[in-house]
Amino acid sequence: MTHQQSHLLVNWYAQHKRDLPWRQTRDPYAIWISEIMLQQTRVEAVKGYYARFLAVLPTVHDLACVDDDRLLKIWEGLGYYSRARNLKKAAQVIVCEHGGQLPRTLAELRSLPGIGDYTAGAIASLAFDVSTPAIDGNVLRVLARLWGDYADVTLPQTRREFAARLQAVMPSDAPGVFNQALMELGALVCIPRGRPLCASCPWHDDCIAHLQDLANELPVKPAKKPRRIEHRQLFILRRGDKVALRRRPPTGLLAGLWELPEAFDLSPALVLHDEDAGSAVHIFTHIEWHMTARKLTLCAPLDDDGLVWVTRDELARDYALPSAFAQFRSALF
Repeated sequence: MTHQQSHLLVNWYAQHKRDLPWRQTRDPYAIWISEIMLQQTRVEAVKGYYARFLAVLPTVHDLACVDDDRLLKIWEGLGYYSRARNLKKAAQVIVCEHGGQLPRTLAELRSLPGIGDYTAGAIASLAFDVSTPAIDGNVLRVLARLWGDYADVTLPQTRREFAARLQAVMPSDAPGVFNQALMELGALVCIPRGRPLCASCPWHDDCIAHLQDLANELPVKPAKKPRRIEHRQLFILRRGDKVALRRRPPTGLLAGLWELPEAFDLSPALVLHDEDAGSAVHIFTHIEWHMTARKLTLCAPLDDDGLVWVTRDELARDYALPSAFAQFRSALF
């Protein structure tokens, strides 16, 4: 990439960038929250969560002190819940070791829970004008096509090489704008699925993938392993105006969140009504849950200390039920 290409990109961004709420601030805390939320999540899905999160937890001190269940409820439905837990852990480090201010150096940012090379680069460049690349999947795709590079973009070595080449042409006066422009180009023009919109690209005269019709071949990634399928039989247990939930284990998938129960001891004499509650498939990164559910209406309390009985209002206010169970929400009450 040349300095001229860098200039063309920044000019394109000025004309075509989306109006996104996190682009209206230089507050390092707000930028950090947005970058974590945007990891593996669509922009449109993040907008509402971003506004609500900052309304409830407007400062790093608020985040450091928030109750875990309250935090997970705020995050409910956004997925990848370890991001929320790492946010709180990082906030506690920032309060205890950095005086409540996000650190400015890449090394210190990388040392915080949940912050890797990309997020550190994004925060440093956007909030502190540090001249450093921020390379995510969008950027890797754009650069692989621009340069006609067949290196495996999932390898750390490829990321380092791309970062070094970018560093040489980054504008020192506006590194954050440059990084956002690259990401925006990948999101709007050099798209991952379907044919890229090359006619709208500021680099269409220079892009090797465009000139040699290689867009379908780049970037290079190894084939994904098939997801493991897990079959789950769930139960919607109703008693009066309450439904039963069970907390998931403290580690692993959806750690510490609430779910519909599976195995439990139940006398048939307690069941007033038993009906089919449907089925659903939920896809995680490496696992698919194939779920079926039955709705049981009980006539007396169930002796199971692992269950918590909640009303509709309590569920809406206090209990984080992951989107994996969204298909069954309408049958709960």
